[in-house]
Amino acid sequence: MSTSRTGRRLGVVTLLLLLLAALTPTAGTAADGAWWDPVARPAPDSEIGVTGEPFKGTDSAGRVRGFVDAHNHIMSNEAFGGRLICGKAFSEKGIADALKDCPEHYPDGSLAVFDFITGGGDGRHDPDGWPTFADWPAHDSLTHQQNYYAWIERAWRGGQRVLVNDLVTNGVICSVYFFKDRGCDEMTSIRLQVHLTYRMQDYVDGLYGGPGRGWFRIVTDSAQAREVIEQGKLAVVLGVETSEPFGCKQVLDVAQCDRADIDAGLDELYALGVRSMFLCHKFDNALCGVRFDSGALGTAVNVGQFLSTGTFWRTEPCTGPQHDNPVGLVPAPGAEQRLPAGVEVPSYAAGARCNVRGLTELGEYAVRGMMRRGMMLEIDHMSVKAAGRVLDLFEAEAYPGVLSSHSWMDLDWTERVYRLGGFTAQYMNGSEQFVAEAGRTEHLRDAYGVGYGYGTDMNGVGGWPAPRGADVPDKVTYPFRSADGGSVLDRQTTGQRTWDLNTDGAAHYGLVPDWIEDIRRVGGQDVVDDLFRGAESYLGTWGATERHRPSENLARGAGATASSTEWNPFTSYAPARAVDGDRGTRWAADWSDDQWLGLDLGAERRIGRVTLDWERAYAAAYRVEVSSDGTNWRTAWSTTAGDGGLDTAVFTPVDARHVRVVGTKRGTRWGYSLYEVTVHAR
Repeated sequence: MSTSRTGRRLGVVTLLLLLLAALTPTAGTAADGAWWDPVARPAPDSEIGVTGEPFKGTDSAGRVRGFVDAHNHIMSNEAFGGRLICGKAFSEKGIADALKDCPEHYPDGSLAVFDFITGGGDGRHDPDGWPTFADWPAHDSLTHQQNYYAWIERAWRGGQRVLVNDLVTNGVICSVYFFKDRGCDEMTSIRLQVHLTYRMQDYVDGLYGGPGRGWFRIVTDSAQAREVIEQGKLAVVLGVETSEPFGCKQVLDVAQCDRADIDAGLDELYALGVRSMFLCHKFDNALCGVRFDSGALGTAVNVGQFLSTGTFWRTEPCTGPQHDNPVGLVPAPGAEQRLPAGVEVPSYAAGARCNVRGLTELGEYAVRGMMRRGMMLEIDHMSVKAAGRVLDLFEAEAYPGVLSSHSWMDLDWTERVYRLGGFTAQYMNGSEQFVAEAGRTEHLRDAYGVGYGYGTDMNGVGGWPAPRGADVPDKVTYPFRSADGGSVLDRQTTGQRTWDLNTDGAAHYGLVPDWIEDIRRVGGQDVVDDLFRGAESYLGTWGATERHRPSENLARGAGATASSTEWNPFTSYAPARAVDGDRGTRWAADWSDDQWLGLDLGAERRIGRVTLDWERAYAAAYRVEVSSDGTNWRTAWSTTAGDGGLDTAVFTPVDARHVRVVGTKRGTRWGYSLYEVTVHAR
């Protein structure tokens, strides 16, 4: 009997060993238990082409490390009616289902309408994706999937630690495009893209053994992002880039939304996990004017502007060094034929480079709504007039949550962004252009101690770096090491196609590490080092935005006196009107240069920031003075380049009871007039 029990025990042990052996991953599926390899990868699937452990943790100063893609569109194949970008970022059915062309592109691409509208030619191409990939993805193909999950995995393995997934769509492009399989409501598309981004996270988790185990981690606050990066994984941030957020389009200059729509829209987006967004994109809307597109694409977008709003872009001479892009004047027949009979795209004066539209009253309400919710605002695509007003508003509140993610901001704004604590990234330009543009702002990054980012804009209909050639002396040599030195990257293969950055350019997201290596070869290690500090800088901006709280206005209800007050029989322009918290009232002085407005704070306070909200009658030259006794004054700040609007004077904090604004030169023929003056500790 004892022998029989022993035999049964051995039989059970043998059965358990067989079951464990059956469940143990085979070679190529994490047989070594490496945390960065999936338990089981779909078969067939793309190769990654990277060996070595992804780096974890922080540097010696406790800072996270890694690259930031501040602008990408993983799910834009679901936008624009669902048939503009062909292929999917992932599919439970496998790579053959994910990476296939749109139905209308078969058999030869002759109906790839958007390709030849935006890029010229006839759009013809081999439609087959998996397994041959004869013609796509490619650096100059605007309508094919570039964000397959395994390609993103390669970028992560190559050192990227933050990816901003901008949920994107455009109702007008959707409505006029010939092919679609769904409606064109922008918010419906945004909701779907959020859902699918979470599904992609679940999909990657499934490959790694269950919830939370994958490398693709959606984050909703900066602390969570830091934890993810310290684990060596990729923090994915949700953003929004649409032309009519919250339904805020305009028709013949009439807004189609109100403040309730904006509040409801911001609340919904925040609940969905969105933490950054654009307020306008491509078309002027009820919130702000846009920074123009150029060339044939600009003409096509201007047509879309007319179809959306009933008006074309309007320009005016710029008032400062900043300017918008030149308006597209190159014909775009495929788009122009959509215009009503007798309507033509207007011509534009060469000297009028700025959009007449800035930030509207509703736009300002939306900006303040984002500030209340601790969200980051993208100023790329805003006209310089709109972007300048946003920066004014942020400076008045010392709000750091400003982003420029892909070279659509005038570079002359860069220092204002850094001074606030914001973050900038450059579009994924070719390595030579990227290095040159990075060099223009390097001194500012050094001065403010910040890192740098890139915005790939993959799936964003933008075009990407072309090949520099196999014979250039500083080409990428395969295999190469990642920026941190811990991984080795060889040419990336998917199916029957192997890509080489030197001869293929940046065809898909998996070639981002190769492109960074190309930057190193062209521009040296310094540029890559700035990029490697990007994750810390981006999270620094995000964290400061979350922690921001409005500071006390020390001037509210303060005793106010002035050198003079303009008389009016119907209303009062008394000095106290500038500190009553009501922007519908104002102080106004007599019509001469030397005038002042003084405030008594009631007790000595720490002062480091004064904000002046000018009416049209502003000061071109003025100074801010402080005093402890109201008799002996010293200058804390001054300017001779006042341009009206919202001015913020920031200076080394001082202790004072009295503050005085002294105008020395008027900016208009009228006197000086201020809606509100606020005083803050910092």
